[in-house]
Amino acid sequence: MSDAEVQPTVLDWVLEFLSRPFVAALRGLDDLGATVMLGASAIAWLFRRPFRFSQFVNSLDFIGVGSTFIVSLVGLFTGMAFTVSTIVGFRQFSAENMVGGVVALALARELAPVLAAVVVTARAGSTMASELGNMRVTEQIDAITTMGVSPIQYLVVPRMLGSVLMVPLLSVMFGIAGMGGSYVVAVAWQGIDPGQFFAKVQQFLHVPDMRMCLTKSAVFGLLVSVICCKKGFHASGGARGVGEATAKGVVASIVAIFAADYVLTTLLTDL
Repeated sequence: MSDAEVQPTVLDWVLEFLSRPFVAALRGLDDLGATVMLGASAIAWLFRRPFRFSQFVNSLDFIGVGSTFIVSLVGLFTGMAFTVSTIVGFRQFSAENMVGGVVALALARELAPVLAAVVVTARAGSTMASELGNMRVTEQIDAITTMGVSPIQYLVVPRMLGSVLMVPLLSVMFGIAGMGGSYVVAVAWQGIDPGQFFAKVQQFLHVPDMRMCLTKSAVFGLLVSVICCKKGFHASGGARGVGEATAKGVVASIVAIFAADYVLTTLLTDL
């Protein structure tokens, strides 16, 4: 085999290797654009008749009521674990009485909205992606379109609206459960004065902190629902494709939650 025949093969391999980052970047931009377009279409269909009230109620029940127990349980243990770590640190400065306020502030500003959204992603977001993915590969979405019904209005809008409304409520529930766990550890187990505990909560926690919690949670709910619905809406390749779409939806949603958390914390803190 001559050098003239070998050289193009090596060159093709080098070009393919060098083009991989650009191909991945283009695929990421394409995926981002499709997600934004789906979210914009869902928002546009939100104000158009007919309103799918039964689908909306089902979404509230599944996302909100169905996630109540697991969100409360995670919040309880998060508050307990964070309180133990905080007391260990503050005890070095004889400031353990401040633990109630610090835990309340951390839960309201960061822990409750982020972790509640992650729990909703793991439970409800994965189900959204798998349900829509199964409907796509079994051509049910095509059938809905054939009947003259918008699949975005019928399938995506109720899930998106349900997430935006229920994730803030779940975040509040997460914070309440976390403070309950913190109270048990700090007061019942570590002997901190309950009056000091609640006084520091009142001193540290203010209305802007609650506003940050609710604003973050609503944005996270929007991100989770749109991303997971998009992954399922465009799934292909049978059962394997549905599984991959579900996994990608969960991973992308969690990454988006933490990225949006930094942006929102920066913006809302400066207000």
